[in-house]
Order: sequence, then C-alpha cells, then structure tokens
Amino acid sequence: MHLIIGLGNIGEKYQLTRHNVGFMVIDEMTRNLATTNINKSNFQSTLLKSGYNLFSKPTTYMNNSGVAVHSIMEYYKIDIEDIIVIHDDLDLPFGTVKYKIGGGHGGHNGLRSIDAHCGKEYIRVRIGIGKPQNKSDVANYVLSNFSKEELNKLQDIITHTIKAIDALKTEEIDQVKSKFTLK
Repeated sequence: MHLIIGLGNIGEKYQLTRHNVGFMVIDEMTRNLATTNINKSNFQSTLLKSGYNLFSKPTTYMNNSGVAVHSIMEYYKIDIEDIIVIHDDLDLPFGTVKYKIGGGHGGHNGLRSIDAHCGKEYIRVRIGIGKPQNKSDVANYVLSNFSKEELNKLQDIITHTIKAIDALKTEEIDQVKSKFTLK
C-alpha cells in the first residue's frame, strides 16, 4: 500500500496558491478514480482510498502536516518508504519537477513537520514554484495565487507528475528520475 500525500492548506482562499500544488496534484489524480472516502477524525485529513493506494490532503494546515501523516501511517502500518509526499519547492524554478528520498526540509514547514513526526526517508516529489526577489517576501509569495499563465502551464506539469507518481509505485527512484525529471 502506498500513502500519497499532497501538501497544502485547506480553505477556498488557498486553493490556487503556490503552496497548494500538492493538493492540486491529489485532486487531479483522484478525479477519475473509483475512491472511497475514509472519515476518521484522528486522521485530520481528507483521505481517499483506491485499490492499494491512499490519497491524503492533510487538514492540519501546512505547518502540522506531520500529525496527519503519522496518524494514517500508524493506523495502516505503512512503511516510510511507501510514502510519497508532493510539495512545492521554492528552490526550483517554476515548472521543474524532481524526485528524491530523504534529505533536509529546506525551510518547508510541511516537510519539517513530517520529518519530525515520521522520519525523513520518504519519497519527495518536488514541484518548482520559483522564488520571490526578496527573501522577506517568501510567506506572501507561497500564499499567493499562481498567475493565469502559470496555471495554464501547471496542467501539463501536473499530468506529467501523475505519470511519475504512478511509476514510483513500481520502479526504483533512479529510473523515475531519469524518465520524469522536468527542468
């Protein structure tokens, strides 16, 4: 079983923000799947099941994502290497998509929370959102909406990312990196 987590913030005002690209991928992945909605309050997550896969959008807000991930991981006895986390990455230019296992959180509070609650050796799908000119603008930048031009390009990026995530379920990460990295 794989647990696929999209990071983001709940609420309509965050729906199209850069920080919510993980939620956007999960929404698109599950759009045409036959899913079962799993309602357990201790999961603190919108959780869908399809076949041997769980799809999570934590409802804890970004900074506490690890609480939700840990509760699902423990309940379903999911190994850390079977967890795939999709998240925005300021250090990558917009449109870049990279994959790795483990590593630092790079200042990303969602990853920091997951690392603290679950460990670091999960698969990370890093979607580049670019960064603001001034470091002091980071919080406003990640919580700002994608531009119309970016949203148009994002659909192709999300489609590509979904193919990579499907491959991550059966292939080694190095194979996925060579086939699906976008620069």
